[in-house]
Amino acid sequence: MSPSPASPAATLPHAARLAWWLTAWLRGHEQTDHVLDVLADDTHLLAGGSALDLLARSRATGATHAGVALPVDGDLLGLGGPRDFNAAALEAGQAVVVGDLGLVPEEQGETVQWRVFAAARRQLPDVGEADRSLRQTLLSTAGDLADLDVARWRPEAADALMDLHHRPELDAPLGTPPRCLELAARGLQAWAIVDLALADDGGALSSYEIERRRGLLQPLGRAARGAVVAACSAEVWPEH
Repeated sequence: MSPSPASPAATLPHAARLAWWLTAWLRGHEQTDHVLDVLADDTHLLAGGSALDLLARSRATGATHAGVALPVDGDLLGLGGPRDFNAAALEAGQAVVVGDLGLVPEEQGETVQWRVFAAARRQLPDVGEADRSLRQTLLSTAGDLADLDVARWRPEAADALMDLHHRPELDAPLGTPPRCLELAARGLQAWAIVDLALADDGGALSSYEIERRRGLLQPLGRAARGAVVAACSAEVWPEH
């Protein structure tokens, strides 16, 4: 996925950030000028238009919230079709769904151009379920990586596992439930651990050991993506 969290200072993927701020704006928690200022930081534009066009196109769907998709091969997390939207989102590794509108980012120089597709409703992970899954998977993965002596072949990942209280600070819009803000931060933190551990093959002695590491880390990567999707998709936000 690009961009991908790579350190405790990691930021949300473009799609997750846009979904958060679109929801805050659609629900009236944030003013238009402030949202446009936030989008200007990464220069988010509707393909062939402006950031304001991006907001207007989202409002025209009649939706009151937006959601994020973070698909990978074999797991189209957050997507419900149709096929051309799924394919574009899978290639980008991320997308936003607002009403019947699908938005897929494409980095062009210093701007993020959002291409428009038709989108269908999709099943999203529940916040509580995503939270429990991330906690359980992180614990089991930490033990597995300790057995594989992660401190020897990837000390940065071991340090991150030992410092789980050091989470990225996220700039969330007004109206974001605190529980979701915390879950997004922990999801990014877990994603960073996976990225660190898979940055190269380190001290692996054989192809079997390499594949074993990847197999152990896949569930954590899946749980991390599920956490970010649940935390940044307003349709599944708890009220309190």
